[in-house]
Amino acid sequence: MSPDPEPRPHTGRRRNPAVRQAILDHAADLLIANDYAAVPIDAIAKAAGVSKHTIYRWWPSKGAVLLEAMAERARQQTPGLDTGVFADDLETFLAATFATAEKVSGLLRGIMAEAQRDPVAAEGLRRFVSGRRDELRALLARGVEQGDLPSDTDLDLLVDQLLGLMWYRLLIGHAPMNAEVAIRLARTLTGRKDG
Repeated sequence: MSPDPEPRPHTGRRRNPAVRQAILDHAADLLIANDYAAVPIDAIAKAAGVSKHTIYRWWPSKGAVLLEAMAERARQQTPGLDTGVFADDLETFLAATFATAEKVSGLLRGIMAEAQRDPVAAEGLRRFVSGRRDELRALLARGVEQGDLPSDTDLDLLVDQLLGLMWYRLLIGHAPMNAEVAIRLARTLTGRKDG
């Protein structure tokens, strides 16, 4: 019986985490500076110093890379949000979330429309929203633990209410959706006065 063959060495190129992060950073910068439609894959590739092929090997569409870039930027803007002061943390989280959504409103509307007909876009949007929901839910749970929210608070319903305002204004466009609105929203929940 012959011995097992040696494992075949990997000949393809492995994903480089630094290159992936560069793509996401440049995509987020381009997205914030431009509208969704004005950020072609060519521009992301050029800014990151990679080929379009590299981007399409890692993400299935422009929407997918931009959505992940936006999720990554949102996480970077609200890192380690646990100061021990629930009202401050809630205002910071919602203000950063609303401000980012305002800057990339074209992407969010575009992805929402794409998600109605494309299962890949729908799954990407679901993952993005789920991540933001989980972060907000954890923050609200700390509010319950610290006694800033009633112990019987329905956290999932409260998450829907807080993020629902953002999505409603984003999709309908009848009123502003920015950090100032987010802070006012947070203060309706915490009872904190303006000032």
